[in-house]
Amino acid sequence: MSRRANAVRGPTSALTEFLRESGITPTTIARRVRTREVQQPEAGPSTAVESNDTDQQEGNSNRAQDDPEEYASDHLDESDEEPAPKKRKLSKAAEAKLKAKEKAKAKAKAKKGGDDDDYEDDEDEDAYTALSKMWKDNTKPPVGSFCDCAKCKKQFTVTKYTTAANPPPGFLCHPCAKSSGPDPFKKPVAPRKRRTATEKRKVVNFEERRFPSLASMCISIISSHIDNIEALGDISSMNMDELSKSLAHNRSLTSQNSPLLYNAEHTNLILYDATNLPPPALCTLALLNPNLTTLRLDFCGRMDDEVMNAWTKSLPNLRRLELLGPFLVRVQAWQTFFESHPALDGFLITQSPRFDLDCMKSLVNNCPNLTELRLKEIGKIDDSFIEVLKTLGNGQGGCQLRYLDLSSPGIPDALTQSVLIELMSIIGSQLTHLDLSGNQLISDGFLLEGIKPHAKNLTCLKLSNVPELTDNGVAEFFKTWAGDSLPSTKAKGRKTAISSFQAAISDVNPPLSHIDFARNPELSSAALTALLEHSGQKLTQLSINQWRNTSEESLKSIAKYCPKLNKLDIGWCREADDWVVKEIMEKCPKIEEVKVFGCQRLTQQCPRKRNVNIYGVESH
Repeated sequence: MSRRANAVRGPTSALTEFLRESGITPTTIARRVRTREVQQPEAGPSTAVESNDTDQQEGNSNRAQDDPEEYASDHLDESDEEPAPKKRKLSKAAEAKLKAKEKAKAKAKAKKGGDDDDYEDDEDEDAYTALSKMWKDNTKPPVGSFCDCAKCKKQFTVTKYTTAANPPPGFLCHPCAKSSGPDPFKKPVAPRKRRTATEKRKVVNFEERRFPSLASMCISIISSHIDNIEALGDISSMNMDELSKSLAHNRSLTSQNSPLLYNAEHTNLILYDATNLPPPALCTLALLNPNLTTLRLDFCGRMDDEVMNAWTKSLPNLRRLELLGPFLVRVQAWQTFFESHPALDGFLITQSPRFDLDCMKSLVNNCPNLTELRLKEIGKIDDSFIEVLKTLGNGQGGCQLRYLDLSSPGIPDALTQSVLIELMSIIGSQLTHLDLSGNQLISDGFLLEGIKPHAKNLTCLKLSNVPELTDNGVAEFFKTWAGDSLPSTKAKGRKTAISSFQAAISDVNPPLSHIDFARNPELSSAALTALLEHSGQKLTQLSINQWRNTSEESLKSIAKYCPKLNKLDIGWCREADDWVVKEIMEKCPKIEEVKVFGCQRLTQQCPRKRNVNIYGVESH
């Protein structure tokens, strides 16, 4: 189907108008070609051909005069009728090739539509299209050549990133190309891969290892043969605890293999990771261990009121309960449990947002013989809890509390210093372990007015992340805790002075074995020296993390004062170097663990020792 049959006429373009005004049309071009052929005839008999050409030329000339519309753009697509040349006889191979080509063309036409194909064929043979290509010159100059910018007219060097001007002609320099649109030098950014809803909901319980350890292989075998576990015989309590730790390490403790750790004769049970135990499995725990007196569950976030009610009935002998993350237990379940266990002497919970003041009152009223209490990271704790806790000292035998942990309250300033000092005056005489870390209202006054006069039996003191403590205040506390008159360590013979110092304070305040004053950046050398002089001989664990201004000399004195030290944290102490670590390795024979995170003066030559773990050496 041709354009004449479609009767489709396009608008007159600027190029068509320019050619028409210049007298250039396909007809005039064809006439010039024929004129050249007539002027230069080929040899041989050509009378008939010349006659025909002359007649056709005259006919075309007459038609151009008779038809004034001949030069319009609508007729530019029409080709002049010329005598068809004689068809040459094709060979069989050529005919077969031509037929195959026509068949392929017919199939394509059937898919796309015949009108479009005919239109495209006409366009391919259009003299106007062919002529317009002659006038189009937008070839990119070679790379490295000079060119004038089509926009700013400045000369620039052509590169492979040079872009053509829009509208043409010409090319743009880099500043103009960048201001006109996207930066041509910018590399395409890979599209961000979006996670599907299934991937977002997927919970990874453990990390699979390509080469499993021997412990994991043993656990896997035992788990798969849980029904025949009696074949292993009796398992000692020590091996049972190690097996529990291995199961927790891989988070592979489930309701199917947890009966491995149960026994009706057990009085002590520790599960280090109960993440995968649903409420029915925790209820079964109480049924299979009815004689438990001590129970510890870490990561028990799935336990709820149903579990607590089951424990209330099935664990009548329970005296010590330690839980990490009992988020879902409500007030009524706590109160029912306390009422049914008046002999409870140890209650240690961490992260229980629903434990409120009513639960605290029920605990103190029903369990007056508490010796251990931990309310760590409790969101609702405030001074009203302390007022209830004071009533523990009103009993006939006085307060028996020896372990107290009120660290990291939900609101850092929830507990005021004056209330804590008053609490120490009532229950501090029997305390051996005190942890008030994260209470940011505590200052030097609490040490001098609360601990110094009332807590004379402490062996463990933790006051980390308490920014109000000062270097001089802590130093004064340790120096005066033993009494007003102390022998000077500057006397002749350093060992003699230290021994006499320890002997003088042993009758008043025993040395501490565990001290944690980490994340208190105001503390420095004076506090460390006084601390070591007071408790160095009995100290087994020491954490002075982030005491950044502590001198190298005072850090080296740790090795001199602490012969029983086995765990040390001096992270972010800027003056710690290889010599400090060397002193500790050589003079602390019981050392097992040293943390040196952030100590940038340590090098690859940092001393090492067999059976001693050093964590945080950057060069390692």
